[in-house]
Amino acid sequence: MKPMLIRGGRVVDPSQDHDGVADLLIVDGKIEAQGKKLSAPDGAETIDAKGKVVAPGLVDIHVHLREPGREDAETVASGAMAAAAGGFTSVCAMPNTDPVTDNQAAVGFIVKQGAAAGGARVYPIGATSLGQAGKQLSEFGEMVAAGAVAVSDDGHPIVSSQLMRTALEYARSFGIPVAEHCEDPYLFQGGAMHEGTVSTQLGLKGIPAAAEEIMVARNILLAGLTGGHVHLCHMSTRESVNLIRRGKERGVNVTAEAAPHHFVLTHEACRGYDTNAKMNPPLREPEDVEAVRAGLADGTLDAIATDHAPHHYELKEREFDDAPFGVIGLETALGLGLTQLVDTGVLTLAQLIRCMSSEPARIFHLPAGTLRKGSSADVVVFDPDARWVVDPARFLSKSRNTPFTGWELRGRVERTIVGGVTVFSGAKG
Repeated sequence: MKPMLIRGGRVVDPSQDHDGVADLLIVDGKIEAQGKKLSAPDGAETIDAKGKVVAPGLVDIHVHLREPGREDAETVASGAMAAAAGGFTSVCAMPNTDPVTDNQAAVGFIVKQGAAAGGARVYPIGATSLGQAGKQLSEFGEMVAAGAVAVSDDGHPIVSSQLMRTALEYARSFGIPVAEHCEDPYLFQGGAMHEGTVSTQLGLKGIPAAAEEIMVARNILLAGLTGGHVHLCHMSTRESVNLIRRGKERGVNVTAEAAPHHFVLTHEACRGYDTNAKMNPPLREPEDVEAVRAGLADGTLDAIATDHAPHHYELKEREFDDAPFGVIGLETALGLGLTQLVDTGVLTLAQLIRCMSSEPARIFHLPAGTLRKGSSADVVVFDPDARWVVDPARFLSKSRNTPFTGWELRGRVERTIVGGVTVFSGAKG
């Protein structure tokens, strides 16, 4: 592979507290040097990054790639390329496939498919319980040996507190987090959107905020009891943020993520029965959006994760009650972060990159999220000033279910580099 010299970009690397104009030299797929006026080795590819941002490749620790079982909506290959188009160099695939990724062979299949995809790196997450049924734990050790970086029954909460306690203790012995979908199924049952004035006006059964918050509190208490690492997925309510903040103050090993739709949209987006605004957890109230933003700003919420959930258009064309939960997000996350968080003063650019790169890599112990010398050359180059309009027809994902169609966003990915190889170029994409 040819050496690569990225010249004159604004290098933002929160892992080293660096933010300034510099050159970045890549040799043999690794970061060789960072500095001013670096010399290009013979035969090197030179990239002019003046006016662009050069950052560690983005890391998404919560995506659904649907393979095996729902290849009509997404495959590992299409998801890995959609991720690269969004500036992501590493993604973690949730196990709610068909069959469920709950054993060594299934994890190995995802690893193999990811290696062949040629886009972002794909790291499997194994199921916490067999079949995601919440009855019996999967063999964590075998899955970790095959390449799993965490366990989760995402989409299905672990209802049994005893099983969740055992999962945290078991996962601790392998140094991995348990990523938990926080939902009381009895309060959630039959709900289609947030319980509030909009659900009442639309005549839809609501999902109360307490359905999430009860399980957030339980999981923090169990993490404190066991010393295990609980990672709370897609937090959406103000009290959830408060509970996490208090848990961290007590020294509990709890981390948490927020999805872009939860720091951008409210339940008002469901008016008109738009199924592209139907997700789980549901869109909440303006005060919840503000709390999620504040949680990202003060570090209570550690990471931004897309919860990329592709669905075939025919499923999303159903009536609101019958349509599946979930929206895609890999190709809009950076633009939404820049437009909705940085431009509004909620986060600095460095904080946004931290939430989308170095912190998610730290949480799941991934070899990513840094431009340190000797690290793998996983890099994103983007134009922070370029404006573009969301057009799902141009997505590399196989699905189109986004609530952001027609939105103008700032920040266009110019190049995504994985291991020193360009896997996405804006000129081609």
